[in-house]
Amino acid sequence: MQKQRFCLDTSAFTEPSVRKAMNVKTITELTDKLMDLIAEARIKLNISCHIPYPSVYKELIGFLQSENCPKDVIIKVDTWLVKKTPNRYEIKIPSEIFYEYVKDLRERINKGMRIGEEHIIKSSDMVYELSKGHPEMRKDEIINKVLSKTINTFRNKYRSALRVGTLDSAPDLDVLLLAKELDAAVVATDGGIEKWAQRLGLRFVNAVNFPFMLEEYLRHADRHRKF
Repeated sequence: MQKQRFCLDTSAFTEPSVRKAMNVKTITELTDKLMDLIAEARIKLNISCHIPYPSVYKELIGFLQSENCPKDVIIKVDTWLVKKTPNRYEIKIPSEIFYEYVKDLRERINKGMRIGEEHIIKSSDMVYELSKGHPEMRKDEIINKVLSKTINTFRNKYRSALRVGTLDSAPDLDVLLLAKELDAAVVATDGGIEKWAQRLGLRFVNAVNFPFMLEEYLRHADRHRKF
């Protein structure tokens, strides 16, 4: 029987939907519960859970330290998550994947540029209308009023165009590379990681479901031992 391996992204510990599913409020509480499940699965079923080092590992530790996480929880992380740096020089990825990624990125950049142009025009129109309708307002007051209305909308649209559904950080890429190297399933909630995991032919597990998968494995293992 092939050994089960999982490669965990930071979102497996930080995503609010995962905390809600596990009925906990903090990243520390979720990490503590998840580590207990991972430890039991490792001992009873030889299931191993990996985390890219140092990129994703440092992200997770940073989140935990910001919550003043107890030392014993961090010890659990160091004990039960296998820290490994992806072998970036040896992992082979089809050139078609690289081509698709560059094409996707170019389309996103063009879309972001169009969003920027739209908001520049919109802001200019708003400044003109306010100047004409309220001649008593100072120039800086008009600009601040216009920016307060448009900048948040611009940021949200720009972020969605450039970042949602794609790989936008080195840790994201490390998760995929390590999973490819180990033939492991990717555990995340990030849409970009899911999309490119599928492109690479990797198994993908939504982090919301991952704790319950481990519980299901363990439940069947315990049942099997009774017979």
